[in-house]
Amino acid sequence: MFLAIIVTYLAYRFNIHFYVDLTMLSIAIIFPLVFTIRGSFRRREKALQHLSKFRSALKTVHYFIMSNQELSEANKQEMTRILINISEQNMKHLKNNDDNTKDLDEIIDKVLKFIVANDQLISKRLKDRTFRFMKDLHESIENLHAINTHRTPISLKAYCLVFIYIFPLIYAPTIISEVGLESNHGITYFIVILTQFILISLYNIQDQLEYPFDDIGLDDINLDNFKLDR
Repeated sequence: MFLAIIVTYLAYRFNIHFYVDLTMLSIAIIFPLVFTIRGSFRRREKALQHLSKFRSALKTVHYFIMSNQELSEANKQEMTRILINISEQNMKHLKNNDDNTKDLDEIIDKVLKFIVANDQLISKRLKDRTFRFMKDLHESIENLHAINTHRTPISLKAYCLVFIYIFPLIYAPTIISEVGLESNHGITYFIVILTQFILISLYNIQDQLEYPFDDIGLDDINLDNFKLDR
């Protein structure tokens, strides 16, 4: 915004005005911006699906263990703590935008260790069902991790940002040429500033959607709603 004001002032100060067809220039900025916003929104919607699957798998495994009459109450409480820790660690991992999944993997492995330790008390049928839903759990966690670490193309975002900063250098003299040097300068300032505000706002919206788990943007996902013990 500040750059737009300075460029417009300098264009008037040094009588710089020319005409450029802005159609192609607008396409060069708006199309990539819309493309990246759409891509970020789709990633957010996919994340919601995987979070729902994640909690569903956790709850199902919990139900299987709680319904086993052979396990003692202490064993059931131990498995409940393990599942809650998986839920908490996964949410923490997503909020911190962490690439390292070592702590999360170690907690998930405790499910297998629990089943092995209580092999005589858990039937084969229950084991098979538990492992089937653990597969869903692993799949949802890996998908969430992929969404969290692999974002829309950085080069495309950089391209958009560069063109947003270059845009006033071409747009301000063109608007001055269109409205005329003798016209009210406030009209030119208003048009240039408004256009730049729209462009940078679209870029910021895309940037916020890019990180749907960090609780910073207005459209971020409320991870607390997907915890096991919500």
